Amino acid sequence: MSHRRSTAIAVASVAALGVALAGCSGGSTGESSGETTGTLDFYTDKAAWKPDFESLNVTSEDATDIALKVSGYSDANQYDAFIKQSFRTSQTPGLFTWHTGDSLKELVDQGLVAETTDIWSTAVDEGWVSADLRDSYTFDGAQYCVPMNIAYWVMYYNVGLFEENGVEVPTTWDELNEVAATLSDNGVTPYYQTSQLFTFQWFQHLVASTDPDLYTGLSTGEVSYTDPRIVEIMDIWVDEQDKGWFSDPGSSTDPAVGLRQGDYAMINFGTFFSGNLAGAGAEAGTDYGIFAIPAVNDALPATPVAVESGPLCVAESSPQRDMGLAYSEWWMSPEAQTAWNEAHGDVAFNPQAEVSDPILAELGTAIASDEYMLYDRYFEATPTPILTVALEQFGAFIANPGDPMPYLEAIQAEADAYWADQE
Repeated sequence: MSHRRSTAIAVASVAALGVALAGCSGGSTGESSGETTGTLDFYTDKAAWKPDFESLNVTSEDATDIALKVSGYSDANQYDAFIKQSFRTSQTPGLFTWHTGDSLKELVDQGLVAETTDIWSTAVDEGWVSADLRDSYTFDGAQYCVPMNIAYWVMYYNVGLFEENGVEVPTTWDELNEVAATLSDNGVTPYYQTSQLFTFQWFQHLVASTDPDLYTGLSTGEVSYTDPRIVEIMDIWVDEQDKGWFSDPGSSTDPAVGLRQGDYAMINFGTFFSGNLAGAGAEAGTDYGIFAIPAVNDALPATPVAVESGPLCVAESSPQRDMGLAYSEWWMSPEAQTAWNEAHGDVAFNPQAEVSDPILAELGTAIASDEYMLYDRYFEATPTPILTVALEQFGAFIANPGDPMPYLEAIQAEADAYWADQE
């Protein structure tokens, strides 16, 4: 995941990093060559996606005369170490994947990544990207990097279970509760949950869709996790747990398999989950559907939707800086995002791109409207030390639901320590 970090690297790994750094193309001065066409060195921690990235070369060469030379890492810690080490040399990659939130801010604060404000201004003006998404890439009024991809955190549901129990896709919070109550009364578990890693999403939605400013305040330290408003929101979760609306958090069944076979009716996950469901033999529209989760507070002007976005960045000191920025500009276009969707599949951040999955296409178009607002996923919005403790405490709450205060106090203790260090 995006917040994993390495405190040490084995000697063999260090040697491997040195070889990799020596192999980066470009001059030795650390200044851009000025070239905007050619072969662009691209490093990514998405090793499994290497064929997808390489398949875009036909399209990108035709449009920009740029082709990617992809180096993929499967170990996130080693990858992060490699990228950070490269900044100490004159051989920084021309293009690389990274993480939003604190991880990106760290690079921006050190002046290590190239500014992309002009690229974002064009993309927003052209309607290629949501202005809300730009906020995740904005630091002191300027933008850095561009989105590699996005995933909206929405609700997947079992179509058969909805039909068999006479419930329809809800459009309000009250309707969602009615759906959950009906399913539960009929012996169907409404929601999936786990006590491992993905423990944050229900808290995320409850807080952000009750009061977006309250959610933002948690990420900046202006709001305490023990704030009475947070406790009141947690009580909603406690009540739902007491009603038996959630699945066994310790189940070892694959979540996609569980939804397909009806172990539960709904699961809150990122839109990349469509690929998991396809792998489990589920067919979009027939076996499962997707909907944006209604806001708890129906007085909000727009429904908040969590977004997870992974950046493509250009190193400021890279000999291939100009070429990397040229590719980044093309990457934002409908042409590039249509080609990427054909290669990889997923919802597109560019609403003008053609999306092969009709359900994801419909969802992407809907969320791009004024009826929805995007906010950063809790995983990226929360400083890493606080996140680590929060994931543990939410997991403990899910495993043993009850009075939320001890769990919130544990998170706030870490938050107090973290924010004190920032002063």
